[in-house]
Amino acid sequence: MKKIMFCGGGSAGHVIPNIAIIESAENIFSSCYTGTDGIEKRICAENGVEFHECAAVKLVRGKFLCNLALPFKLIKSVKEARAILDIVKPDLIFCKGGYACVPPAIAAKKCGIPVITHESDVSAGLANKFISRRCKKVLTAFPQTAKAFDRGIYTGTPMRSSIFNRDKAEARKYFGLDMRPTLVILGGGNGSQKINSHIRKIAPKVCKDFNILHVCGKGNIAAANIYGYKQIEFENDMGLVYACADAAVSRCGSNTANELIALKIPTLFIPLENKRSRGDQIKNAEYFYSAGLCRVLKEKSLEDGRLIENIYSLINDKELKKALDASSVKCGNDKIIKEIMLTLQSRK
Repeated sequence: MKKIMFCGGGSAGHVIPNIAIIESAENIFSSCYTGTDGIEKRICAENGVEFHECAAVKLVRGKFLCNLALPFKLIKSVKEARAILDIVKPDLIFCKGGYACVPPAIAAKKCGIPVITHESDVSAGLANKFISRRCKKVLTAFPQTAKAFDRGIYTGTPMRSSIFNRDKAEARKYFGLDMRPTLVILGGGNGSQKINSHIRKIAPKVCKDFNILHVCGKGNIAAANIYGYKQIEFENDMGLVYACADAAVSRCGSNTANELIALKIPTLFIPLENKRSRGDQIKNAEYFYSAGLCRVLKEKSLEDGRLIENIYSLINDKELKKALDASSVKCGNDKIIKEIMLTLQSRK
């Protein structure tokens, strides 16, 4: 059986999609993971994935002095990655973006090991731009992104099978929700203080009509005594969260956005807008909005008190529900695994 080494880290958004592919292909090829002593190491341990730790360096946007030593640190990281490759001897490297994938991709190219990367967002991330010329293929979550690369192929987004076909009644019971429609709030992996605070302001009124299941991020639960308002820091089994959702308010990270739309959940996206972001969430939201598959609210509009009216409009939007029912957005696991296997076959 061929062995694939997965890499990517820095956030759960770079790791969970890799886990989705590993789970889907457990009878097709064997898998292992290389990454930093960060979130990827923890998630791999939780999911029983063989892990090899390798240092990586991250570009700090807008801070020139912080990046002066980056080339020297990168050389050291590539040497570490190459030593791991010499031991593991993988047949292919699969990258999922983020700075943690750069050293293994460079080392693999030097060792003659084929590299495939996957880009989640409409606008390609810096790491994937950097390693793309070393890759046999650049797989993408969005059709238009594939056109930006010489070897770009649109496959869709990796998704865990556990998010599909879950029992709604069981999920409601798990979270202690009643039979009313439920609005799910998702603020990204670490939660969103801005979304959290505005949801809590309107929760007393909204919960007269609906349940709110608020995934608020680690350490972000606040005191509240509102019937129908449930807070959780995070949930390992997101299939249960999605099963409850009659509608959602969410950031627009690509993985979550694609999952919500694949599951036909009407969503109001509030994309992240700050100087630390390259604007990827805004472009993701624009793509789905132009296709008629979501509603979008800018962060600054939260201050204008427009959140509650947008939530009620979302829940009553019959045209959006029709568009979602007709949408072709779906899990990309099968296409991604197919491209991995084709690349392995071409290496013979």
